[in-house]
Amino acid sequence: MSLSYKDSGVDIDAGARLVEEIKPFVKATFNENVLGNIGGFAGGFALPKGYKEPVLFGATDGVGTKLKLAIDAKKFDTVGIDLVAMCVNDLICSFAEPLFFLDYYATAKLKVDEAKEVIKGIAKGCQEAECALIGGETAEMPGMYKEGDFDLAGFAVGIAERAELEKRPPLKAGDILIALPSSGIHSNGYSLVRKLFFDRLGMKLDADFEGKPLYEVLLTPTRIYVKDFKKLRSHIKALAHITGGGIVENLPRILPQGIKASIEKKRIKTLPIFDFIARHVDEDEMYRTFNMGVGMILVVDPEDVETILNHSDGYVIGELRKGEGVELL
Repeated sequence: MSLSYKDSGVDIDAGARLVEEIKPFVKATFNENVLGNIGGFAGGFALPKGYKEPVLFGATDGVGTKLKLAIDAKKFDTVGIDLVAMCVNDLICSFAEPLFFLDYYATAKLKVDEAKEVIKGIAKGCQEAECALIGGETAEMPGMYKEGDFDLAGFAVGIAERAELEKRPPLKAGDILIALPSSGIHSNGYSLVRKLFFDRLGMKLDADFEGKPLYEVLLTPTRIYVKDFKKLRSHIKALAHITGGGIVENLPRILPQGIKASIEKKRIKTLPIFDFIARHVDEDEMYRTFNMGVGMILVVDPEDVETILNHSDGYVIGELRKGEGVELL
């Protein structure tokens, strides 16, 4: 008896069916710069008009073990948003506007309905980030992944004007730090989260937390800050995306030598989920693992603070001073 690819665990027909089912919401992310259709060998995107010396930026990331929670909770509609957010939020820190996005979805056995929900979330994230989802890859790899598992990776490309990058004002002592709130844990620290809630405390996914099932709180998608950036960019000197490593490791990435960030912890508007975790995790560990309720930090000239506060949900958490690194007061 001859073998088929399906006998080895790979269903080509399922992949083809998925492509057909995701076309409507993928096409909803397209704009006039997208070239070609879904299903080609590569995605095409024309550079937007109006740039004198366009510079392209690329960013790639995943969602980490937050995926394990989604799999256990059988809730697949939000992790795609996380995937987009982790990439485009990095792009804007380079003052690049996201242009397009590609995804990679790998699994042991392709379940079309689950994959469709994931990719629908990716498309939703792309719409929020005002970029096009121009391509992706679905890989069915039995033997590489356990039954029911899948992994995600994303890749985003953004554009900036070279002259704008070169004329950015230097950061200096006296500049103000403004926090844009996070929506929750975002997509970092979930190995610690799972260890605490489910291994140490023995909590269930549907346990009540502040009036919601725990899994909903933990799977709250990462906030996308692209629209905030576009609205405020002329008043921003620098941005830091607060991801893995927290404030203490991400903020120094944008600071020049001889300048430190001084932050008052009491000003940070932490979320209930972090207050709960902090009962079981040392404070230093909290600040180097989680965003603590701060998803993006803007560095702003003092004269622009009022404008930023009036046109965003941001709030002041500190300032730049002479020194090195980050001090939490």
